[in-house]
Amino acid sequence: MTRNIEPYLTLADYQKASLRTMPPVIDTEQKLILALGLNGEAGELGELLKKHYGHGIPLDPAKLASELGDVLWYLAAIATAHGIDLNAVARGNIWKLRQRYPDGFHPGGGDVR
Repeated sequence: MTRNIEPYLTLADYQKASLRTMPPVIDTEQKLILALGLNGEAGELGELLKKHYGHGIPLDPAKLASELGDVLWYLAAIATAHGIDLNAVARGNIWKLRQRYPDGFHPGGGDVR
């Protein structure tokens, strides 16, 4: 599936590259459409996994990666439309998870909030 585009692509690199396929002007309606698109792609991802785990259909890793890519595109587009850097989102999320699970995640261990 990887097409040798960039050997070390950061989230910031991806976010910048995805601008090529984003609508040039982002208004409120377009932001809503992006959010609905993310929801739709997440649904397609969920459906793929449901068919695999719930119905025994073999999971195609290339299709899974493709659906994850679609989710990532919408995530990057929404972040860009709102002036948010994906690298900052990732760093902030890791910080939050370290605070919530200081010893790592353990089933049944609860989290610190």
